[in-house]
Amino acid sequence: PRYCYIDPFKGASLAVIERGRNVAMSGAKPLAITDCLNFGNPEKPETMWQFKESTDGIKEACAKLNTPVVSGNVSLYNETNGEGVYPTPAIAMVGVNEDANKTLPSSFQKIGSSIYLVGETDSEFGGSLYMKEIYKKVEGKLPKIDYDKELALWELIIEANKASILNSAKDVNVGGIAIALAKMCCVSGKGIEAKVTLKDSRDIFSESFSRAIVEVNNEVVFENMAKNLGLHVEKIGIVVEDGFKCNDIIADLTAMKNIYFGKFQEVVEREI
Repeated sequence: PRYCYIDPFKGASLAVIERGRNVAMSGAKPLAITDCLNFGNPEKPETMWQFKESTDGIKEACAKLNTPVVSGNVSLYNETNGEGVYPTPAIAMVGVNEDANKTLPSSFQKIGSSIYLVGETDSEFGGSLYMKEIYKKVEGKLPKIDYDKELALWELIIEANKASILNSAKDVNVGGIAIALAKMCCVSGKGIEAKVTLKDSRDIFSESFSRAIVEVNNEVVFENMAKNLGLHVEKIGIVVEDGFKCNDIIADLTAMKNIYFGKFQEVVEREI
């Protein structure tokens, strides 16, 4: 929704891309989408413009990624006291894995295995969680979308999973590298020791597109596969028994898990 508020066309395209990336991270090939388009009052010119731009963005992404829209619905007039919701094209993606026994998990699996970052990171914070939380703003400029790079990322994960050289994979999305790694640690109960090469320390929260964290069991084969697809990869660390160390971020894993698994209940109970 934040991306769509800044740039409805790119935001909607990214909604399709990110759902496809989630499917690819499981080892499955993305095939088609369904959508639910949630907007405010279409009688307002700005809302109708958001709706038009979002549908055009979905159309472009689906054509580029070969994932047609097979169903969907539209919900309009979503307002509170005359204020419309953020333009929110909700996307669900379906795909097929050739071997159901090779579904790739999104949390760390084995202590001592290597952690790689796939894709390039720049200082890109338009519509980011970092900007919203630190500066209380939803604004900025979104980077250019590279569909070829996105498809190459999907192919790398899908083919590497077929070759049984990955233990887990997760896309880098909201909150950047730091949040992706933290989620993988919380769900698995395993820690990390990592060092990521960045231009600026804040870039650990950058939301550059077409990136993933992967847990690798055969470094040579994985690096060669990535090179053949023209993708940049960097070994950033290893899976350890406990703790979270990534660049200058050091955190207690138990405390992280309490936040990850307990914050929703805390917020709900506070509101009651």
